[in-house]
Amino acid sequence: MIASRTRIGIIAGTLIIFGLGVTLYKSITLGLPLLPEQYRDVWTIESKVTFEPSEGPVEVTLTLPEDNNGWIILNENFSSSGFGFTIVEDDLGSHAQWTRQDVKNPTTMYYKAQVYEQPGELTQPDMPTNVKKLQKLQKLPSDQRQAFEFFVNGLREKSIDDESFVSLLLQAFLNSEENQEIQFILRSTHEGTINAIQQVLIFAGIPAHPIRGIQLEDGRRRQTLSVLLEVYNGSDWVIFNPADATSGLPEDFYIWKRGDNAVLTVIGGENSRLEFALVNNKLPLRTIVSMEEKSNEFAVLDFSIYALPIEQQGIFKGLLLIPVAALVVVFMRIVVGISTSGTFMPILIALALIQTTLLVGLAMFLLVVGVGLWIRTYLSHLNLLLVARVASVVIVVILLMAVVAILSYKLGIDQALTVTFFPTIILAWTIERMSILWEEEGGHEVLVQGGGSLSVAVLAYLVMSNRYVEHLTFNFPELLITLLGVILLLGKYTGYRLSELYRFREMKKRL
Repeated sequence: MIASRTRIGIIAGTLIIFGLGVTLYKSITLGLPLLPEQYRDVWTIESKVTFEPSEGPVEVTLTLPEDNNGWIILNENFSSSGFGFTIVEDDLGSHAQWTRQDVKNPTTMYYKAQVYEQPGELTQPDMPTNVKKLQKLQKLPSDQRQAFEFFVNGLREKSIDDESFVSLLLQAFLNSEENQEIQFILRSTHEGTINAIQQVLIFAGIPAHPIRGIQLEDGRRRQTLSVLLEVYNGSDWVIFNPADATSGLPEDFYIWKRGDNAVLTVIGGENSRLEFALVNNKLPLRTIVSMEEKSNEFAVLDFSIYALPIEQQGIFKGLLLIPVAALVVVFMRIVVGISTSGTFMPILIALALIQTTLLVGLAMFLLVVGVGLWIRTYLSHLNLLLVARVASVVIVVILLMAVVAILSYKLGIDQALTVTFFPTIILAWTIERMSILWEEEGGHEVLVQGGGSLSVAVLAYLVMSNRYVEHLTFNFPELLITLLGVILLLGKYTGYRLSELYRFREMKKRL
């Protein structure tokens, strides 16, 4: 019969060889790069259209991104199960159109595109005439027309050109609750703030149209379209953000469509919604293109992370880093011999540090745990049962996190608002365990285990946030099989820990 150590060695060796073999296959045959210097930012944008069918045939029309928005579309994919599908070209651009005679259940459709930013300036749109809107404004009732004239004349007196006029206009709408004229204009237009701003600009003789787009943020899910305004100042088009009255195109903003026309139209359905999921990946352009071209030739791509919807890709981008942190914890505990409070609590702390940044996260963790321990000491005098005591600590932790978030917001420390990323239940159990440890072993042991947990968490955070590690785990998830083999080997380690070698260093000198 094969010995346990030999059996583990065979299994671990097989796993390691298999993981490395698949990685080399994907790198050599499919051209996936192993080093981050070889690639650039490529965004995968997935739009999800959902609606509930009503009576009659269904026609869903989604306006596709324009090709003059400063980005290049590498490839596009459409999901239209059970629907007829066509791409319609007209004067307003390209549209994806799904049709079906009868739909009975709530339906979801997907459009996915991979894009990268093209260096250079944005293509300037044609100068619109706005004739229809100008005619509409000419027919305004006298009271509304007087309100427009009074408001526009007041802004003209304070501005020196069209751009300063627009900036003052947007600032006024941001403080609309304090301005009765704007409140009257909003009530008279009945079509929302953006439309009201456009009406004022057209009345002032300044051509403008909305820009709908997406603020690119890695791993973002269920994002909706944001709206900017593009204004003609007499010679050039200038983009303004109505949300903060600033000018210029925001960084990492992907323009989806210019103009007033709807991006999504659903006939024969109701409660329609358009949401976006985003994933950023650093790959060479040739690799992205070759992957799409070879997706039918190589089955491994059909069963890879890339085959998942973007929303799930964003989730797995973080989940695939957890085994790396687990390897760090196993190595530090088994080989180095560092004591931690809980086996895998450092992993959860490291995940929170990724969201909060290192220094802010450590400060928030020490603050919450420190105050929690003080309150837990008081609860111990009440002689509560364990379940009630832990539940009380959970409530106290949530209240502490709320207080920290409110105070940080009032003080303008926006980074501290990320305290909500810390796992509440784990913090509560950490406080409970440290309190019991303090009562049984003393403060020294609390510092040893607490300091060990934080040091391992920081090391795991540094490894997980490394761009090489992020790249390898996402593009070569089979390497996790190799990690599994390494962890199995570490699980059979019975030698001295590094901390024990330091502990018995005097004995070694005597020998």
